[in-house]
Amino acid sequence: MTQEKKNYALPIAMMFALFAMISFVTGFTNPLGLIVKEQFDAPNWMTQLGNAANFIAYAFMGLPSGIMLKRIGYKKTALAAVAIGFVGVGIQFLSGQMAFQPGDFGPFWVYLIGAFVSGFSMCMLNAVVNPMLNTLAGGGKKGNQLIQFGGSLNSIAATIVPVLGGYLIGTISNDTRISDANPALFIAMGIFAVVFIVLSMVSIPEPHMEHASDHKVKDKYSPMSFRHFILGTVAIFVYVGVEVGIPNFTNLFLTTASDAQGAQGIGMDTAMAGSIVGTYWFLMMIGRLCGGILGGKFSSKAQITTVATAALIFLLIGMFAPVDSMVSMPVFKSDISFGMATVPVGVMFFILCGLCTSIMWGGIFNLAVEGLGKYTAMASGIFMVMVCGGGILPLIQGAVADITNSYLASYWVIFVGVAYILYYALVGCKNVNKDIPVE
Repeated sequence: MTQEKKNYALPIAMMFALFAMISFVTGFTNPLGLIVKEQFDAPNWMTQLGNAANFIAYAFMGLPSGIMLKRIGYKKTALAAVAIGFVGVGIQFLSGQMAFQPGDFGPFWVYLIGAFVSGFSMCMLNAVVNPMLNTLAGGGKKGNQLIQFGGSLNSIAATIVPVLGGYLIGTISNDTRISDANPALFIAMGIFAVVFIVLSMVSIPEPHMEHASDHKVKDKYSPMSFRHFILGTVAIFVYVGVEVGIPNFTNLFLTTASDAQGAQGIGMDTAMAGSIVGTYWFLMMIGRLCGGILGGKFSSKAQITTVATAALIFLLIGMFAPVDSMVSMPVFKSDISFGMATVPVGVMFFILCGLCTSIMWGGIFNLAVEGLGKYTAMASGIFMVMVCGGGILPLIQGAVADITNSYLASYWVIFVGVAYILYYALVGCKNVNKDIPVE
């Protein structure tokens, strides 16, 4: 038994690497959204369409991902995902090479197709890494602990993306085009190529792979037979929208002085705004590291209850603090150092929400699949369907910003989402279907 656990080190390391790559590639939709706003003179909700295409792809690929895990296993599913991701980023690169005239949305639609294809890849990778880490750790507190450590690498990548995007793209103006993001896209494609080569040489356990004999017996139960899992999928839908919406709209608020719809912002330099938003993801990394360390002592329920309550307080301060009340806060800069930035007090509290959202993903996943046993692989696929919330909630938030002419008012969408997550931690996570056999 000791030897078997020792052999899990390499697959765990590979899952951690995939965790980081998911965030690195997904994070590029944020700086690209800023470019879209300028190049196509787009309203706020359209700046989120690339992000929406990326996440809505989860709704189409979530269930197939779960089926692939059972039929061909974790490794082949991950390899297919990496190859698809390379193609998706390549399509986004091609959109920047197309001839553009004002009023021509052709390149924009090609860019959206690329984001949609990339979403297929991210969905498949998420379906692999979460149940694999939870299984290798044996579930329970240890499963949550390992997912939190993997999530910390996810946050490191997310921290780098807005900072690197702001540095590589530079100041965004009416003359900025998608092609200006080519250096960032090349980095993404290079990551996919390297990971494919390394992953193809790594041996990964296949605890949930189906065998031919398994097709002979039809199971009358499924993950959807468990109430706590159903409520958990809703919590994940809401959570991903919350995690994405907070930094995306903070970025819009910081970089936009005033737009065609009248929404007022700060008008800050793009690179500095990227550093501030990158600090949100840096705090998520810190939170996940702390969650990993404390995960063996405190339950997922206790952790989520604590951070969701804190997030609600931070959001209220962020929305109601006077915009002209400024404060200096440390930020993560493009030269991988720390500096000070002067921001509205409310922005600082929005950024502090990164500490709260940090452990929500791992905690919700851990609570939702607890006690599912043999249904875990398919449950992961269903879970991935609900990640489309990361595309839908920011669209709703963008629409609220347009209707109210206020970026700050749009954060009520986030507030309601966090309130539901608190409900799930307090009430909805209880397994009331323990009579269902899971072995």
